[in-house]
Amino acid sequence: MSDWWVFQGIKTPHAGIDDFLRNHPPPPWRQFKGIPVERTLTPETRGDTFQADDRVKELVNTALYLRRPLLVTGKPGSGKSSLAYAVAYELQLNEVLSWPINTRSTLQEGLYRYDAIGRLQEASLAEATSDKKTAPDIGRFLQLGPLGTALLPTTRPRILLIDEIDKSDIDLPNDLLNVFEEGRFEIPELARLPNTSEFQEVWLRPYDSDKPVPITRGRVACHAFPLVILTSNGEREFPPAFLRRCLRLTMPVPDAARLAEIVQAHFHNQPDVLDQAAPMIERFLALQQGQNRRELATDQLLNAVYLSLQGVDPLQRDRETLIDAILSSLSIGGS
Repeated sequence: MSDWWVFQGIKTPHAGIDDFLRNHPPPPWRQFKGIPVERTLTPETRGDTFQADDRVKELVNTALYLRRPLLVTGKPGSGKSSLAYAVAYELQLNEVLSWPINTRSTLQEGLYRYDAIGRLQEASLAEATSDKKTAPDIGRFLQLGPLGTALLPTTRPRILLIDEIDKSDIDLPNDLLNVFEEGRFEIPELARLPNTSEFQEVWLRPYDSDKPVPITRGRVACHAFPLVILTSNGEREFPPAFLRRCLRLTMPVPDAARLAEIVQAHFHNQPDVLDQAAPMIERFLALQQGQNRRELATDQLLNAVYLSLQGVDPLQRDRETLIDAILSSLSIGGS
């Protein structure tokens, strides 16, 4: 373990993040001005089985020191998403905010959502019933998205998982640049409200809670920059300006020893699990590396091991179709 790491990959929760934040302020060009407001949230409970090697730990800690997003590339099932939960679990941070990406995802969706139609309908109903005492509360029709919630000012950073960024529309990575650089954004629907005491603060629901938080003049600015982990299956290239703002990590392909550690972590209550899993690991690696290579994910191996522990041995001669189904290739045209 390197003495500068706060995330140590030890799978035991500890409070080292507080000492880290006190002793290692952000670089001068990554300091943000949001005034922290503490929220009572739920600590992350997942992530205690993730196996991180030294390269993974090194890049996670570098991202924490530099307050930069981490772009994690690897094959499906290589643990890219699990990394976010492992960091949150060990550092006793709040639950991971997850933003799954598809071709229709937009920056605004990540920042906030506005139900303009719902607000218009309520205003029309109030007018029709002559209930004009108060205008509809705009805060009830706005909700922060996962990225917007991650940027709320808190003393401890949140962890945001932007999952499968390579599936996004071509413009989304560039749209994220300013938010990543500035650590803040504006909600125009609130910024346009009259500059009176009535509208100085509007209370919005964050992505992860029903308890509203105050937003002043439509502006959200972080205090501790979140640890943003973006995952990619390597299906596309990203623009240089986007890559410049991210640290890049390629998840390693686990060898036999690493696979044994992963199996042991997931089935730690089974004392003889490695003896039972050894033939399965051997078969798994043979299928990955043989003449007709299969693209396989680690969770497929875990499924096979689980069946074996239940008394269903997929490696028996009369169960070839079963092992082929469990360890089927993830790539089109694979064996």
